[in-house]
Amino acid sequence: MNEAPKNNGERPEGDRIAKLLARAGIASRREVERMIGEGRVAIGGKVLDTPATILKNLAGVTVDGKPVAKAEAARLFAFHKPSGLLTAERDPKGRPTIYTALRNALPRGAPRLMPVGRLDLNTEGLLLLTNDGELKRAMELPATGVPRTYRARTFGDVSQRQLEDLIEGVTIEGVRYGRIDADLERRTGRNQWIVMTITEGKNREVRRVLEHLGLSVSRLIRTSYGPFELGDLQRGAAAEIRQVDVERFRKQLGAKGRGR
Repeated sequence: MNEAPKNNGERPEGDRIAKLLARAGIASRREVERMIGEGRVAIGGKVLDTPATILKNLAGVTVDGKPVAKAEAARLFAFHKPSGLLTAERDPKGRPTIYTALRNALPRGAPRLMPVGRLDLNTEGLLLLTNDGELKRAMELPATGVPRTYRARTFGDVSQRQLEDLIEGVTIEGVRYGRIDADLERRTGRNQWIVMTITEGKNREVRRVLEHLGLSVSRLIRTSYGPFELGDLQRGAAAEIRQVDVERFRKQLGAKGRGR
């Protein structure tokens, strides 16, 4: 009942419902699959029990009893996240989240937005947000290799040679971190600023690698994600990225996907 007709007896026409709901900005694919498992998604009033359902469109689909609106064009916003905010919708401990600041930072009428990746509580800088779960997923996947650049203020002893060796990757406590492009920006005594570009975005990757080198990190700022830069965006402010730039980037991501 929930599957679309077969195409020439080969594969169903349409897409998996998780992909469609992600494109509609409901949540990421993984989150949608969890919502389906919780019985929150229905088609024509019948609760869906599998994320493998193939549909041509979202007609008749409801989430938490509410009809799903037609997917909007992908939109992307840049937010200068201050230190001290969680990248989460809510926190059981009552700590402030990015959405606390975004209430005042986003323009009126902005769609529901999901963060692209995360920034730790004490990490600041560029955080991208989108209404498109598929764009979010593509930007986060290590396979697409979207670069993220950080500036880290550190204390300790490290040489440019040690930083250059990270280009081969490094294994820390059994976790393999891939290619890292790192440079010593400037030094005063045992204090220095280090610029690092990564493409995997594993949990606390930059901090773990720098601590592995014997450095303590006192400040960490993400300055760019893909072609999008923090620039002079003020702390706590948000700005929408031009649609033409978003679409150009989506095409680049698509080309990478086809090349794998």
